[in-house]
Amino acid sequence: MNKKLIIRLLGTILLIEALCMLPSLLLAAFHREPSWTALLASALICVAFGVPMRYLVKPQTSNLRAKEGFLIVTLSWILMSVFGALPFVLSGFIPNFVDALFESVSGFTTTGATVLTEGQFMDTINGVKGTMPYGIGFWRAFTHWIGGMGVLVLTLALLPKLTGRSAHLVRAESPGPSLSKIAPKMTDTAKILYLVYGALTLAEFVALKCCGLSFYDAALHAVSNAGTGGFSNHALSIAYYNRPAVEIVITVFMTLFSINLALYYAIVIGRWRDFTSSEELRWFLGMFAGSALIITGIIAGPVHGGNVGDALRHAFFNVATTMSTTGFTIDGYTTAYWPVAAHGIILMLMFTGACVGSTAGGMKTMRIALLAKQGRREIVRTYSPRRVQRVRFEGRGIDERMLHQVAVFGFVYVALVLLGSMLISFDNRFDIVSNFTASLTCVSNIGPCFGAGAAGFAEFGGFSKVVMSILMLAGRLELFPILAFFHPDVWRRV
Repeated sequence: MNKKLIIRLLGTILLIEALCMLPSLLLAAFHREPSWTALLASALICVAFGVPMRYLVKPQTSNLRAKEGFLIVTLSWILMSVFGALPFVLSGFIPNFVDALFESVSGFTTTGATVLTEGQFMDTINGVKGTMPYGIGFWRAFTHWIGGMGVLVLTLALLPKLTGRSAHLVRAESPGPSLSKIAPKMTDTAKILYLVYGALTLAEFVALKCCGLSFYDAALHAVSNAGTGGFSNHALSIAYYNRPAVEIVITVFMTLFSINLALYYAIVIGRWRDFTSSEELRWFLGMFAGSALIITGIIAGPVHGGNVGDALRHAFFNVATTMSTTGFTIDGYTTAYWPVAAHGIILMLMFTGACVGSTAGGMKTMRIALLAKQGRREIVRTYSPRRVQRVRFEGRGIDERMLHQVAVFGFVYVALVLLGSMLISFDNRFDIVSNFTASLTCVSNIGPCFGAGAAGFAEFGGFSKVVMSILMLAGRLELFPILAFFHPDVWRRV
């Protein structure tokens, strides 16, 4: 195992994290907040650890094996989360380190689950202004933007000559069952994807400014939405603004960030057919529109008094926030406010997620489609066992090895949700619905859940928060890097 290279790469990650704290630090200094010292101290701590790891450790080779790539990915996300919690603790905003770590992991994994309570946001309630500083609030949301595309993808975009086998790094944290390069070099792919990512983020910022949001609110919600995370500086999330225009813009961009970013690049270079012929995109849009229309029919009468326009807007927003795994809210859809049938559809969508290559979590539409096609094939085999059938997707046959991997992923995904809900139940604080959906929302990186967690995760115990932090990391890294991290063979010298 190339331990020196692993240490060197981890040091580089810490230096990049220190750089990423700079916008929040400048924002806190501009507003003359005491939190600027906490952000500065956090950045200096990252530098203090990162410099010797990056520059004093000299690996003999820059080549990485797949096993080392998985280790680096897992350790990188753990380190980023631990050091990312420092601004919360040092500023006193979230003094409990377990709570701060939960918030940091939730940010980087783009889950959006929060331990903050009502008085910790920027809202003024009963004449008392919330305690959230501008710098800390922006750092909290910016962790979504960093984690949305991946920590190591960002590293490769900034430092292309970091390692000779960068594909192992990107593959280990890539959000989907397949890795498609859109340029001959993986580092060029990372740069292109970040250009698309940045352009969409800027477009949303401009759109939100046009809707009347302040510069700060528009920037914060743009970076939060881009990573499909859902952190807001208001306790009511998007409902705080009570503006249909803002809700529509957020809905549109939650949907746009749910689509494979490589398809936008295909449009830019004139390959429109790649976009229009994408089978996964058709599956995603079909499930999205179908679910939203069904929910509209369910809630139009009992919830919106027959106002179909409001029902459509709320249905499409909530389907978008669930499938994109963003987690913004505009109403109490996770409470008794909605009929049970609508809750059932939302619960189903919490498993699906969006497209491969997007910033969303969940199982991904491609896996759902392949599982559905495998199921159909097995049904046909029961009455026609000699009939030869091959599962096809995106116009080509899918080999049995990938189908096996997708089936195993589906099993492990469900098993992890069930295991997580059981472990959370040991705290003996909430009912099984609260524990199950809390586990599911963490593995799927969604944020909101049903039951006790609908109002936030502050009341969960410390043990549950540690379990949920691991579940969030497992979900963001597509399960297997985290599971491999605990396998003894990964650490054994060959």
